[in-house]
Amino acid sequence: MTQTVTGLGESLRARIADAEARLKEIDQEMTRPDVVTDSRRLQELGREQASLAPIADRGRELADVERQIQENRALLAEEDEELRTLAMEEIESLERRQRQLISDLRELMRPRDPNDERNVIIEIRAGTGGDEASLFAADLLRAYLRYAEDRGWKADVMSTSESGVGGLKEVILEITGRGAYSRLKYESGVHRVQRVPVTEASGRIHTSTATVAVLPEAEEVDIQIAEEDLRIDVYRSTGHGGQSVNTTDSAVRITHLPTGMVVTCQDEKSQLKNKNKAMAVLRSRLYDLQQRAQHDQVAELRRSQVGTGERAEKIRTYNYRENRVTDHRIGLTVHQLDSIMEGQLDLLIEPLILASQHSEDGPLSPRP
Repeated sequence: MTQTVTGLGESLRARIADAEARLKEIDQEMTRPDVVTDSRRLQELGREQASLAPIADRGRELADVERQIQENRALLAEEDEELRTLAMEEIESLERRQRQLISDLRELMRPRDPNDERNVIIEIRAGTGGDEASLFAADLLRAYLRYAEDRGWKADVMSTSESGVGGLKEVILEITGRGAYSRLKYESGVHRVQRVPVTEASGRIHTSTATVAVLPEAEEVDIQIAEEDLRIDVYRSTGHGGQSVNTTDSAVRITHLPTGMVVTCQDEKSQLKNKNKAMAVLRSRLYDLQQRAQHDQVAELRRSQVGTGERAEKIRTYNYRENRVTDHRIGLTVHQLDSIMEGQLDLLIEPLILASQHSEDGPLSPRP
């Protein structure tokens, strides 16, 4: 039987009860023979289960905490002063936990992007600014790798195209970890850097850009790709200057004929590994395309990263001379650029999440 949860509004208590009831339904549904053999349905149920379980768990803990509060309040009527003092201390501790659980529940019940728990594919490309743009693209990659490491996520560089100065023309990165998309989706857009290049003798500040696209990683059950829609070419991997990296045809180029999308991967020595990585990127791009089409059909109910077409907009400026980063979507300026480029991206991401929670349209459209 579901325990009564106090300290919350009736609607929130009802949603906790609904979550517990739905979890029981999911458990039963996942044992049905027709569902066991349906991988797509199992994936959907698994995601729903993962989103509801924390609500039910905290709801049960809150009910238990409030039961203990009532029991300790009853002890305040006892004549034993020491017992009353202990009861009061216990009540104070329990009420702190009660407030935290209520806060957690309200946060868990906020409307969420259905892709938030997915892994991500990040594509970084040098924009305007020549060599300096490619060096900045490499700096962004390093920041994302460090951020992933700090959060305990797994990062895998899937494909790179280097410039002649040690920078990157393009890099594709996969980050695997729970909630990766929920945080990194805010990185999608044009990043502008203002700094003095190493090669600039006069000390003149240059402005360059790099573009970042963050895609929720699609699984095979999300996107069905017909073999006849693909053209797969294999060739020898080449490094900077065109020299051969491998002596076998291990590099893979996949063209999706209906859309014209092209994905290449040559970083692995195994042709199969390169093909699998390229297919993962292609699925994520097609999934993103599908999601944007669906959002357009709903007439932009909520402007979010998936489906806005805002990736061409400047979202952030990095000024090295002033040690400053400005996020133009929410008017945030932080004078800790050095820390941010070392992977402390939550200095920017946390305010963006907070702004998104308090805005119907979200913070992802840059200010004029």
